[in-house]
Amino acid sequence: MTALSVVFASVAGAAALADWWSRAVDHRRTELWAKPVALVGLIGVAVTLDPVDGNVRVWFVVALVWSLAGDVLLLDDRRFVAGLAVFLAGHVAYTVGFVVAEPWRWWSAALATVLVVALTATAGRRIVAGARRHSKAWTPPMVAYLIAISAMAVTAAGAGNGWAVLGASLFVTSDAVLGWRRFVEDRPWMSVAVMVTYHLGQAGLVASLL
Repeated sequence: MTALSVVFASVAGAAALADWWSRAVDHRRTELWAKPVALVGLIGVAVTLDPVDGNVRVWFVVALVWSLAGDVLLLDDRRFVAGLAVFLAGHVAYTVGFVVAEPWRWWSAALATVLVVALTATAGRRIVAGARRHSKAWTPPMVAYLIAISAMAVTAAGAGNGWAVLGASLFVTSDAVLGWRRFVEDRPWMSVAVMVTYHLGQAGLVASLL
């Protein structure tokens, strides 16, 4: 990492910690700035580090920018569907980044596919059913989102980078907890867990560029 990327990483880490604290104590004013600043810091890291593959870095920066937009949208629950659509675009960008990465490991992608299908058939199915009960119009975007994040996880495994696999796994965990909390059952710990796994997941994906 370059000196500048270390600075950006420090900003991202401090903002993420502030955001986790804001979720734990329900301090809305802190969340409003900490949540987007954490992603701005990670974007700075991705832009200023020395990547193994510059083409992958381009797609990851696009994905992070979409994620930042999604974070801003999701600060207002009324914009949930719009935020979902923006994060879907981010997952597509991550997927393209993993597809162009070298080398490609088909066996690990196949294993990840089995795990993703199992998760989708259990937790994913219940989340979609819960969203359908909320509004039938939400079923298509929820299904599309599940497909997009599943593709991201599978291609991350195929890329064969340990940081990528960890980051994608944490990202999937974050979204699974978020969906469960919103459409199935809410528990007090879930609000913090969503953001901890989300920020660590994004950080893992950025680290995979090294």
